[in-house]
Amino acid sequence: MSLALIFPGQGSQHVGMCGALAAAEPKAAEVLATANRVLGFDLARLMREGPEGELTETKNAQPAILVHSVAALEVARDRVGPVAIAAGHSLGEFSAHVAAGTLSFEDALAAVRLRGELMFAAGLERPGAMAVVLGLGEAEIEVVCARVDAGTCHPANFNSEGQIVISGDTAGVEQGMRLLKEAGAKKVIPLKVSGAFHSALMEPAAGPLRRRLEAIEFRNPTFPVVSNVTARPVTTGGEARELLVRQLTSPVRWSASVAAMVGAGADRFLELGPGKVLATLNRRNAPAATSTPLGEPSDFEALAGS
Repeated sequence: MSLALIFPGQGSQHVGMCGALAAAEPKAAEVLATANRVLGFDLARLMREGPEGELTETKNAQPAILVHSVAALEVARDRVGPVAIAAGHSLGEFSAHVAAGTLSFEDALAAVRLRGELMFAAGLERPGAMAVVLGLGEAEIEVVCARVDAGTCHPANFNSEGQIVISGDTAGVEQGMRLLKEAGAKKVIPLKVSGAFHSALMEPAAGPLRRRLEAIEFRNPTFPVVSNVTARPVTTGGEARELLVRQLTSPVRWSASVAAMVGAGADRFLELGPGKVLATLNRRNAPAATSTPLGEPSDFEALAGS
C-alpha cells in the first residue's frame, strides 16, 4: 500500500485538543513544550482548557492545529511505515511540509502564528465573509459567482464534489448565497470567520508573510507535498515557499489535491491532528482508499491492532 499523510486546517480546533495524546505519549508532550517555548506563552494550556473563544481566534487556532498535527506526527513516525506523499488543507499545508522536512517545526510554528495574526488584521482592513455551499458542483457555483455584482464572491475551498466554500466581501457573499439557493443548492451556511480567507481580500497579509518565509530555511521535501494552489506535487523548497504565500489569496483545490495523491498511487490516507474532517471528505474524494484519523490515543491503539 502507498501511504499519504493529510493534515487538517482551521476549524478543527476544540478545547481539550491534544491533551489526552500528550498525557499518553511523551513525544507529543515534548512537541507541546517546544511550542510553549517558541511562542512564549502557554499554548498547551489554552488547547487543553480553553476558553473556547480565545482558542478559536485565528492567531491561536492556527498554531494549535499545527501543534496537534505535529504531535500526532511524532507519535506516528515509527508506527506507520514509509510515506509516499502528503498534503494539508490550507493551514495544514505547513504541517505537511514539516512532515516532509521542508522546514522545521519551530520555524513553521512562528510563521503560522504570524499568518493567523496577519489574516485577522486583513479581515479588519477588508471585511469579508465565507459560506459553505452544499449540493452544487464546481462549474455551477463558478457560474453563479460570476453573476454577483454587489461585491466580490468567489469559490475559496473546493473540498469535495457537493461541498464548496465561497469567500468575498460581505455584500458579495450575501448576494451569492441568495443566488446559490435559487440555483438549487441544498444548503448555504454562513461560516463564523474573521475574514474572507483564500480570496483577494487577504492580499494585505501576503507581503508580510512572504518576508517572514524568505527569512526561513526551506529545504527540498523528502517526499512530495501536493500544493493547495496547483493541486500538483511540490518537490523543491523554493516552490514550497512561494506557494505557501500564494495560498493566502488562492482557492484551496482540496478535492483535486486528493485526486493527485490517488493518481500518484496513494491508497491509504492518515489524517494527523484534531478531528476527522478530511478522512470524512475522503468518502467522496477517495472512496476506494482507506482513510484513518490519528489524533487521539484510541486512534493509535486501533492502528496498532489493525
